[in-house]
Amino acid sequence: MSEAYILVVDDEPDIRMLLQDVLEDEGYQVALAGSVAEAKAQRRSRRPDLILLDVWMPDGDGISLLKEWGDDEGLPCPVVMISGHGNVETAVDATRLGAYDFIEKPLSIEKLLITLNNALEAARLQRENVGLKRHAGTVADPVGDSATMVNLRDQVQRMAQHDTWVLITGEPGVGKQTFARLLHARSARRESPFIVVSVGSLSGEEAIAELFGSEQGEHVRYGLLEQAAGGVLFLDEVAEMDLQTQGRLLHALDTQRITRIGGNQPISVNVRVIAGSQYDLAEAVKQGHFREDLYYRLNVLPLTIPPLREHPEDIPELLECHMRHLHQQEGLPPRAFQRPALERLQQYHWPGNVRELRNLVQRLMILGSGDEITRDEVERTLSGQPQRAEEGGEGTVAIPDLPLREAREQFEREYLQQQLERSEGNMTRLAERVGLERTHLYRKFKALGIDPKRVKSDS
Repeated sequence: MSEAYILVVDDEPDIRMLLQDVLEDEGYQVALAGSVAEAKAQRRSRRPDLILLDVWMPDGDGISLLKEWGDDEGLPCPVVMISGHGNVETAVDATRLGAYDFIEKPLSIEKLLITLNNALEAARLQRENVGLKRHAGTVADPVGDSATMVNLRDQVQRMAQHDTWVLITGEPGVGKQTFARLLHARSARRESPFIVVSVGSLSGEEAIAELFGSEQGEHVRYGLLEQAAGGVLFLDEVAEMDLQTQGRLLHALDTQRITRIGGNQPISVNVRVIAGSQYDLAEAVKQGHFREDLYYRLNVLPLTIPPLREHPEDIPELLECHMRHLHQQEGLPPRAFQRPALERLQQYHWPGNVRELRNLVQRLMILGSGDEITRDEVERTLSGQPQRAEEGGEGTVAIPDLPLREAREQFEREYLQQQLERSEGNMTRLAERVGLERTHLYRKFKALGIDPKRVKSDS
């Protein structure tokens, strides 16, 4: 947090200079504005991490400016109001409009610094919570004590000590984003944002606007590169990025400067890039689908995540970890694997890797019954067959004790989740497998509470 960028907006030059001296002594970067117009210009030129905003200024007031910024894509960062003419009504208005706090003049420097630190920490925690929600359903750190996993964690630890770009490759579901988050957590940028770019969901001008931001009149939209300032930009499935965006991104990151769409002022950016791909980028370069210069820039520090079938000794620990995680996060009843069941799972080839393992554990916890999981139950689950009733005799199907509508929804949810996993999150392939149009599929997902993006969350 010591390098946070703070915008100080106050019409009194002495107070501006005092705050600049104090904040720079504390290690913050500081920009100054003495009016509403200057504040707008400074906010446009660079996304601040925090704004100190005076209420009264010669060309307007801070409360109106706070409301304007809140209406325009939401407040870009925590805002702390300061005023020598404050009252309870003004403080209430500021808080209602999203201000983090309201401090009266004359300023207590000690109180001010505590407030700023708390505001920056609250913003960091909020970013982490958003990231965790998007990453929900997965275990936070790579699991396993095999020689393979120990070596991978050692590589990540060494890579974390440098600020070079990293390319993480591996089959779908091996946990590329999990290792990227581990690398970020062990680096000097750990206190700064970790921003995920789902490259496959972007195309053309949409991708450029999402990455670089845009300007139109007073309206400013901060792109993902600015949001990742000081931290990490994770390019999920970077091979799916179109060539135009690849070129523009490479130039921006090499020069550490971007220009928003509709803007004309270059903006400094400082981010570390970690890219993930299930494809052979060298082959993509040969085929003309990926820029050679970007490939070599990314491939300075390569990290290859092997498939789960190459370290089956980690499977028991992975099963236990995901069982515990699902019990804690979703309240599912825990169960124990019998030894023959564990042996069968260690022999399985796991085409979907760790993501498939997690989904299998979830199915066994939701649809199974009894405290223990048998080899026969594992076989049926792996083959996609319905669970047999414990007491219904051979070949009978367990009938859930639910109303017909809820039972049908449960079946549809489980069926579509399995098919989505087998289609590796590809909606076109999924539509072909299940015989439904994509529009109908998306409506089904919404009605059943299925997020198709979660299939890629541990890619």
